[in-house]
Amino acid sequence: MRLCVCVVLLSFILCASANIREGGRFVWDAAGGAWDMLRAYWDMREANYKNADKYFHARGNYDAAQRGPGGAWAAKVISDARENWQSDVSGRGAEDTRADQEANEWGRNGGDPNRYRPPGLPSKY
Repeated sequence: MRLCVCVVLLSFILCASANIREGGRFVWDAAGGAWDMLRAYWDMREANYKNADKYFHARGNYDAAQRGPGGAWAAKVISDARENWQSDVSGRGAEDTRADQEANEWGRNGGDPNRYRPPGLPSKY
């Protein structure tokens, strides 16, 4: 009986240690993805350029998703939370939310953010 318990415990330990590396990578990518989203937001605020918000949505999601599953997850969570807040609190409307989510998904799925780039946006961005 003791041997059986030891084998089960050893199995749990081995499985957990194998998943720690993957889990750590996911968390690392998620943190980097959150940083990418924040950087895109700061750039959007700094640029203060008319009709550029969809570009920055797509770019933030694209950059985050390029990090891997953790980055894509962070981008989705942040994008969904922002759009839920925007539609519920700011009153911008369902059409704007739908268009933002389209840009978010485009970038998250590897689409070129420049599809949404408005003419004349400085090349810095």
